[in-house]
Amino acid sequence: MEHKLEFAQRLREAMVAEGLAPRPGVLLNLFNANYWGRSVSFQAVSRWLRGEAIPAQDKLLVLAEILKVEPEVLRFGQAVRHRVQEHRKRWDTDLGYQEREVFDAFLNLPAPQRKLVREVILAFAQVHAARKD
Repeated sequence: MEHKLEFAQRLREAMVAEGLAPRPGVLLNLFNANYWGRSVSFQAVSRWLRGEAIPAQDKLLVLAEILKVEPEVLRFGQAVRHRVQEHRKRWDTDLGYQEREVFDAFLNLPAPQRKLVREVILAFAQVHAARKD
């Protein structure tokens, strides 16, 4: 339920940022004028704004375009974007040539061997994590 409320808050904030009143009627008219599919109802839009529902992916993309916000930010918020960026940054900056060479070799293994290697690595990681605690 919390995700729905957080989405509703981001939706209302995006509307205000675009100079729109965060009211169902406003969003309904704007959305239906830009959506290529079957029109949505006043009740559906009201549920989005009250945090009772999250629109389907195709509707979310239209909302994001209308409100000039990235779809992933509208759906999940800035925190998720930052975590993804930090994770990608780690792959770009922390991996050296040798690690990349190992990953390339891993990806060239047949699926059964990749599964075995993955299980060995995860077992080592669990033991290492247990020793740190």
